[in-house]
Amino acid sequence: MLKGTMLQYFHWYLPGDGNLWNQIKNDAQKLKELGFTAIWLPPAYKASSGGHSTGYDVYDLYDLGEFDQKGTVRTKYGTKQEYIDALHSIRNTGMQVMVDIVLNHKAGGDEIEKINVVKVNPDNRNEVISAPFEIEAFTKFTFPGRQKKYSAFEWNHRCFTGVDYAYNLSESGIYRILNEHNDGWQEMIDEEKGNYDYLMYNDVDFRNSYVREELHRWAKWFYYQANFDGVRLDAVKHIPAFFYNEWLDNLRQNTGKEIFAVGEYWAPGRVSLLEKYIKETESKMSLFDVPLQRNFHNASKKGKHYDLRKILKNTLVKKIPSKSVTLVSNHDTQPLQALESTVDPWFKPIAYALILLRDEGYPCVFYPDLFGANYKDYGRDGNQYDIWMPAVDKIELLLRARMYYAHGTQRDYFDHPNCIGWTREGNDKHSGCAVLISNGDDGFKSMEIGRRYAGRTFYDLLEKNPAQVKINDDGWGEFFAPAGGVSVWIEKLD
Repeated sequence: MLKGTMLQYFHWYLPGDGNLWNQIKNDAQKLKELGFTAIWLPPAYKASSGGHSTGYDVYDLYDLGEFDQKGTVRTKYGTKQEYIDALHSIRNTGMQVMVDIVLNHKAGGDEIEKINVVKVNPDNRNEVISAPFEIEAFTKFTFPGRQKKYSAFEWNHRCFTGVDYAYNLSESGIYRILNEHNDGWQEMIDEEKGNYDYLMYNDVDFRNSYVREELHRWAKWFYYQANFDGVRLDAVKHIPAFFYNEWLDNLRQNTGKEIFAVGEYWAPGRVSLLEKYIKETESKMSLFDVPLQRNFHNASKKGKHYDLRKILKNTLVKKIPSKSVTLVSNHDTQPLQALESTVDPWFKPIAYALILLRDEGYPCVFYPDLFGANYKDYGRDGNQYDIWMPAVDKIELLLRARMYYAHGTQRDYFDHPNCIGWTREGNDKHSGCAVLISNGDDGFKSMEIGRRYAGRTFYDLLEKNPAQVKINDDGWGEFFAPAGGVSVWIEKLD
């Protein structure tokens, strides 16, 4: 069975022209042919900033581009019917649909409430820096444009733990709500910022049983609208583990389907936290391998001074490979974003070889790395920048190599700081390959690919080296890598 390959089919700076859902209909068959097995689409519901929002400032989970709310009927990506049609086009190719779930917070409340709060230190949310006082905040959500269709549930301050804006004071900050129940932050896995329950906007309180019941009802409703195969769960670092244990159990029971789940737990260099979260959620979800992405970032910046033998060190794919969704870039890491962690273009083919052509992990390819991207935005210094993100060199050939050659027994040769490699022996249906990487000068390495290839000739699929490699009687060959690059060696067929 072919191992899965996911595509994140969006980035932060896509045009707000409402055309993405229609675009995926046109692209679906080509993406299938490239070797993708699952397509991750952006949040489909109405956001507080209307038709130009990426969707992470979620307003109404039940509005998939159907109601006139926040100044628009469609979302940034299109209408509800266009969304449903896009999902059909993906499934019709045999690929899976991955939907983006944002439950940590709500934004764009419809009405003001007077609420009692204390202000806390943003760098230590356990440190209260004011006496209790009253503020006005947009914590009531009635969704007047929807008129209670699909759900009559209304959100108010009892559904939230904190807010970031006092309307009557015209003042931003982090205000912990003093509710008559569940006073205080929710318990988190990590102690970053004292307690990192609060992230942004109106922070959802998952201790409220009415909130949990509503989110269970919504998940079932959303499934029967979208018929998805998997979920990408946003900001799980800020959501109690017990909630997703319950939510995923309910979703899978209500749908009768083993819905795949991957969570976004952003902890560069802290693989122990990812391991702990997987344990706390009883292995009900995978996580994005953020430590691996940070290793790619560091390696691309250090060049030949980075020890490639350590590229997989302290990563989820090394610790719990069955729960690692590997990535090179995503919408949070791209230039000018808050979590910017770019991988330089020269290193991206190397990084993609490491996630696409090895046995471990479930790789996720980023939209601009396949299609390229160009956009303008402002940096933290207030200046505007013109950003170009070129498509990754030879990425379609790397995807082809994953489909047809990266199969069977894997032998690793991570034995030199500037030149590492591995071989895949292949199986009854697929010929194998040898992969060699250098972050310094031209490299070479003797590697075993298997006696089945004795006397046969291999060539570089990526055309980085014109040599031909003859496999000896013991199944070994001397393979080559270009300076600062990767070569993928496959059998030459007459």
